[in-house]
Amino acid sequence: MIDYQSYKNQLENLRNDYTRRVAELGKDIHHTEEPVEKDFSEQATQLENSEVLNALDDEARSALIQIDNALFRLSNNSFGICEKCGGNINEKRLRAIPYASLCIKCAEQG
Repeated sequence: MIDYQSYKNQLENLRNDYTRRVAELGKDIHHTEEPVEKDFSEQATQLENSEVLNALDDEARSALIQIDNALFRLSNNSFGICEKCGGNINEKRLRAIPYASLCIKCAEQG
């Protein structure tokens, strides 16, 4: 039997972690705590770093959307049910990826 409260707590903790991560990345991306370098070569390095930070930010925001969707599924009693086939998502999968929305079989099919 699925312990819904445990998953809710885990998802809320993940959400808090990712929200903090997005906020910290935002400071670095927008240079709110340190100015852009005046030296051209340093600006090039900062640009490369910004591309990495933007990719990390995109990944964190995507995870937040998935977590919010999982919290919604918890609230409407569809948590643990595959969105594609309607079957149950194995609890081992949910423990590994609590925001999983597809069972293994459907996830592997793409």
